[in-house]
Amino acid sequence: MAFRVHHHNKKTGVTYVYEAVSIWDKELKQARNKQVCVGKIDPVSGEFVPSKRLDPKQAAVRDPAVTASVQVVGPAFVLEPIAERIGLRSILKSAFPESHEQLFAMASYLATEGGALCLCASWAKGHLPDLVPSLSSQRISELLAAISVDRKQTFFAKWMKKRMADDYLCYDITSISSYSELNEFVKYGYNRDEEQLPQINLAMLFGQKSGLPVYYHRTPGNINDVSTLHNLVETFKALEVGRMHYVMDKGFYSRKNVDDLVAHRDHFTLSVPLNNRWVQQAIDEIHDTIHGPEGYRKLDDEILYVNSRLYPWGTRRCYLHLYYNAGNRARAIDSFNESLLEYREELESGHLLAAHQKAYDEFFIVKTTPKRGTKVSYNTEAITRHISRYAGFQALLSSGIKDPVEALRVYRDKDSVEKCFDDLKNSLDMKRLRMHSSATVDGRLFVQFIALILMSALRKQMRESGLIEHYTVRELLMEMDTLTRINYSGKYGHILTELTKPQRQILKALDIPIHDLSEA
Repeated sequence: MAFRVHHHNKKTGVTYVYEAVSIWDKELKQARNKQVCVGKIDPVSGEFVPSKRLDPKQAAVRDPAVTASVQVVGPAFVLEPIAERIGLRSILKSAFPESHEQLFAMASYLATEGGALCLCASWAKGHLPDLVPSLSSQRISELLAAISVDRKQTFFAKWMKKRMADDYLCYDITSISSYSELNEFVKYGYNRDEEQLPQINLAMLFGQKSGLPVYYHRTPGNINDVSTLHNLVETFKALEVGRMHYVMDKGFYSRKNVDDLVAHRDHFTLSVPLNNRWVQQAIDEIHDTIHGPEGYRKLDDEILYVNSRLYPWGTRRCYLHLYYNAGNRARAIDSFNESLLEYREELESGHLLAAHQKAYDEFFIVKTTPKRGTKVSYNTEAITRHISRYAGFQALLSSGIKDPVEALRVYRDKDSVEKCFDDLKNSLDMKRLRMHSSATVDGRLFVQFIALILMSALRKQMRESGLIEHYTVRELLMEMDTLTRINYSGKYGHILTELTKPQRQILKALDIPIHDLSEA
């Protein structure tokens, strides 16, 4: 146990302060006091003056007049360098010069905690950066409402220019349920979470190679997937974005969408539904010959039979890639039958979807009489023909990839966008929107997008370094949450708590220099 002793030197008139520590002397078998001079008392002010041989940390601890506060800095020491590396910080600052610090702090809170934004003010009190006065609940609402369309477009134009070079852009849509009755974008539609709530649709572009979200836009909840692509292409014309390569699933296929992509000179790799007659004709032509040695391919451990042909679309050179996988045939039949059950339910309930009209016409017989009402039955002959002829096949139309195996690999790699949506809804608290005004919802979506960029960039580096085998993104940030900084009043500055072994391993794997942290 330590205590202090003051000794006044009568010759010099100086009062020295000693720290006395009681220790046990093993030889004498008794307690002994050991005194160490830690400073002196200023004769004029009466303040404690620490000894020069003490470092700032030791001096601050021994000064009774010093006050200290503690900040959690570990997550910021990970997220800040990553944001700098990918150029997010500088682009955010250029688009939002007055509020970029607050926007980044809110995004960091969402990436670290994932709670409601109204709790960000409490989080900010104990975390770096120190922005408590500008992150009150009222101020957060003002910041969200002030995120204008012009500022967002400025951000997107610069972010896309930096991120989209030589990359495949996966395009997909998710639905976000909402309790709001005042937002004109909240409508009833196809809810992908199977919730009986109105929704908005969120469409997103995701860089396949970079692993980062590139762009998003919201659409009314009652707009189907296939109708959104035209507006996206027109938006990029206005932003003067260069040529891109879209990767999309069959929900976005329509002749008009392909026409738009061809007219805009964009590249695309698009899955085409097998209920299109021109695709069925192409399969019919090679159905009996595709299984030969010329069509044999291996993709990782998967056996495929492929056929590729030049398929001009207007003035554009495109390629139609056909794939047959015997192992997938059984799953394709199950999936097809599940879809038929869904379509029949839609017909019987009267809640029809335009995207399913071809299936209604081909695989069902619908009879309506005044007495018996509507009766729906299966077109067994058409169903049997489809299963025997087309189950196990897949079709991709690509304007930029000639090799069928490469095209399929690129298409399958778009699954990363599903992880992106999972982060958005679960880790980032966006499964349901409780905000009401359009302006506030728009601002919230933008902050979520910034947080999603941070999480995706961190996950990419974790995957490259092998950390992903030991932590999820959230677990890694929680591991760093115990690294704190003690801020002392006066001249003593601040000190960091000791890094744990896992924290040192994380920083080393992410190539974040440990010696730089003490200067931050």
